[in-house]
Parts: sequence; C-alpha cells; structure tokens
Amino acid sequence: MRLAVMQPYFFPYLGYFSLIAATDQFVVFDPVQYIRHGWINRNRILKPGFVEPQYVNVPLVKHARDTKIRDVRIANGSANEKAWKHRILGQIQHYKKATPHFKTVRELIVRCFEMDTDRMVDLNVYCLQSVCKLLQLDLKLTMFSEIESEVGEVKDPGEWALKTAVVMGAKAYLNPIGGRELFDPVKFRDQGIRLGFVQSNLPEYKQRNEQFVAGLSILDVLMFNGVERTRQMVDDYQVSFVDDPNLEIGQNA
Repeated sequence: MRLAVMQPYFFPYLGYFSLIAATDQFVVFDPVQYIRHGWINRNRILKPGFVEPQYVNVPLVKHARDTKIRDVRIANGSANEKAWKHRILGQIQHYKKATPHFKTVRELIVRCFEMDTDRMVDLNVYCLQSVCKLLQLDLKLTMFSEIESEVGEVKDPGEWALKTAVVMGAKAYLNPIGGRELFDPVKFRDQGIRLGFVQSNLPEYKQRNEQFVAGLSILDVLMFNGVERTRQMVDDYQVSFVDDPNLEIGQNA
C-alpha cells in the first residue's frame, strides 16, 4: 500500500491531485499549527484580463497564533457566510465568457459551499472529495485524528510521515519531490518502507494571456481544460524511489 500525508488545502493545485493519483491511501494531516498566508483557507485563480493571479479565500475567526489547523473556524455568522461565498463566486465570474467549462466548475463550487460546517478542515476535505469525484479519482482518505494516539510523540518534522506510515501498514511512502530534504531514507528503510517522490509534470495550457501563470488552483485548470483533459494532466507524473532510481510513470507506477 502506498501512502501520502498532506495538509488539507483549499482547492489545491494540480500536483496535489497527482499525489493522490499515485497513492492508495491519503492521510489528511491537521495536528500542526495553522500558518497565515498559507494554503489552508485560500488559493489563487486569475484576475479579469487573465494576466495576474488573485486570491480566493475563506475568512476565519480570530484565533491564537498556535491554533492547530483542525481547530481553525470559518467566520460564518448569518451575514458573513453568504458574503464570502458570493464573493468567491463573483471572483470566478469573469471566466464565464472566456473558458469552455465555466458551468461545470461553478456547479462544483456551489455544491462544495452547500456543506454546513464552520471547520475549515471539514470544508477542505469535502472540496477535495468533490473534485476527486468529478475527476473519477479514487480517494481513500483517513483523518490523522483517527490514528494520532497510535502515532505517538514526534521529535522532528520528518518523523510524522514515518510513524504514520508504520501505523497505517504502508509498504511505500510518497511525497512531492520538493520535500525530499525532510526525510531520512535510512529510517524508512529500517522500517521496511520504500521512500518515493512524486514529480508532477504540470504541463502548460492556454490561459488567454501572454504568459502562462503556473501553480494556480485546480479551479483554473478545470475552467480551461475540462474534466477529461484535467484528469490526463493529473496522471502526468513520475514516481522515483530512493532505493530504485528508475522512474515509474503515471498510473502504471
């Protein structure tokens, strides 16, 4: 079984879904401190004119600096809830005349916003599940809180993944390639777990602007490319294992 552990981002970028595609089990990691200006309650789409990005974000209740991701609350309230949802739907409206798949994406967002919750992590998980369903991407999801007591004390950031993989009975642990420095391959090998890294190819696509803007939310990818092409882009990745430098390609990995 291949395992990945990731924080719950708000409509994350394409590579996040490539990681899901490469794994058999996905753990939503939410016991660490919420970081302002990260990706938990915001992401990027294009502004009108399709030249520069803008942020779409969910407002949060004021909280202490050391508040954990799972304890962060959405600033709903009777007026606020309607306001931020309408604002985000308004921010995507300029895609309507410029992209062929606006209706599909807007319907996706509306369905996600129908979830009744004030927990940011719950909204993100529901959005993640909804996107995976749309893409026909198999997502077997476990919340870290379900296994936290078994994982126990962790001394350094790299141990979260290792101990989680041991508890889950994983044969391999996969991470985006950008995080290689966090992990000690020897510790994984000693536990009989293969350590691998996913490299998403993240192909450029036509955005109706002079220069392609990379790393935007999956919403932007879907707007321009539709479900079928986006799924092909999700599956465009390679997996390399520390104990085997040969690349394994896409869904056949």
